[in-house]
Amino acid sequence: MTTPSSTSLLSTADAKALCLRSMDIMVDGSLADFEAVVHPDAVNHEAKDEPPASRGRGPAAFHATALWLRETFADLAFQVHQVVADGDLVAVHNTMSGRHVGPAVTYDAEGRVRQAFPPTGRTFATTQTHWFRLRDGKVIEHWANRDDLGTATQLGWVPPTPGYLLRTALATRKARRGAGNGGAPTGE
Repeated sequence: MTTPSSTSLLSTADAKALCLRSMDIMVDGSLADFEAVVHPDAVNHEAKDEPPASRGRGPAAFHATALWLRETFADLAFQVHQVVADGDLVAVHNTMSGRHVGPAVTYDAEGRVRQAFPPTGRTFATTQTHWFRLRDGKVIEHWANRDDLGTATQLGWVPPTPGYLLRTALATRKARRGAGNGGAPTGE
């Protein structure tokens, strides 16, 4: 049972709509869009493998995640299958899809480039479940369960060919060299 809180001001329909909006703006939203739906103290628990700018709290960190995804995937989309809400908790089951057009850079615990997967031009469509906790009418926490192996397989990252392994090593080296600009690839 959920205890009354400032999140109880949102109806179930409004809570669901808020979380769906927070996913929609990952595709093309501005920082102002994130400020409208993400709490200043919000944390994305999935940011541990993302660029350092994504690891903070609040709208700017969520926006940094969106920019990272957009640099990697064109035609990014979320097809929603089911949304459920219970008090201040909302879960969204969806399929994320896109086309791999930029290096997919992952980061270690210290925010250093771990690996970069060079673009393959391939498309993917894999299921995910996103979990949101709300406070004061905004997203305060986010978690996700994703089919990363399915995504990697569809994009040709696994099993890698010898040629792709070489391209991955070169892309990783390039991304590490470009990390002087906040950990992001240089885009050369």
